[in-house]
Amino acid sequence: MKKIFFLLAASTCFFNYAQQAGEDELGAWYMYFGTNKVAERLSLHTEAQFRLYETTSNFNQLLLRTALNYHINPNAIATAGYGYITTDGTFLEFPGEVDSKEHRIFEQFILKNKVWEFLFEHRYRLEQRFLDFGTRTDTQHRARYRIQVTLPLTDTFFLNFYDELFINLQNELFGQNRLYGALGIHITENSSIQFGYLKNQFSNAVFDRLQIGFFYNPDLRGIFKKKAKSK
Repeated sequence: MKKIFFLLAASTCFFNYAQQAGEDELGAWYMYFGTNKVAERLSLHTEAQFRLYETTSNFNQLLLRTALNYHINPNAIATAGYGYITTDGTFLEFPGEVDSKEHRIFEQFILKNKVWEFLFEHRYRLEQRFLDFGTRTDTQHRARYRIQVTLPLTDTFFLNFYDELFINLQNELFGQNRLYGALGIHITENSSIQFGYLKNQFSNAVFDRLQIGFFYNPDLRGIFKKKAKSK
C-alpha cells in the first residue's frame, strides 16, 4: 500500500504550469466504453472519445477503439486491439490546416485485486502507432502503466481514481502523465456514468479536462447462441 500511495503522490510532482496556447482553457472529454461479453472467456471492447479544447467547442481529438478481451480469470484479462485517432494538435485554428491521423495497434494485460474495500486495477499496455501528419508519416512505440483505485460508497455511488504514466520507447522517455478523479453512479446492473476531472501533464504543458464517461457492459452470449441455433 505504501508503494501505491507513493506512486500516486510522486506523479503529482510532474505538474508544472507552462503557459502555452490553450492551457488556460478548461477542456472536456466525452467518452463511451463498452465490454460486451460474447463467450465465457471472451468479450469485445468498444470505445469512443470526443475531446475538446474547451468544454463544448474547439475540436481536439476523436478516438475510436475496439479490442478482443480474453478473461483468464475474474482478476486477469489479456487484450489485443486497434484504434483510429484523428487529432487537431493546435488550440488555434489555421486556414488549410490538416489534422493528423493515426492507426494504432495495442496489447494490454490487466490485473485486479481488492484491499479492504478498495478495488485495485493495474493496466499494462504496449502501443504501436502509425501516424500520418499530411506531409510526413512516422511510426512510434509507447508503453503505458495505469493504476486505478475504486471505492464503493453505496450500492449506487462510488469514487474512482487513477494515475497513468506514458513512456516513449524512442527519443524522449517521458511522454505524459494523467491524474484522474471521479464520482461514479451505477445506473443499472451493467451500466454506469462517471463525472470526473483529469490533469494531463506533458513535458512542456499541463491541460485540465472535465470528463463525462458512460460505461455499458452487456452480456451478449444469449444473442450469439440464438444466431447459432437459427443457422
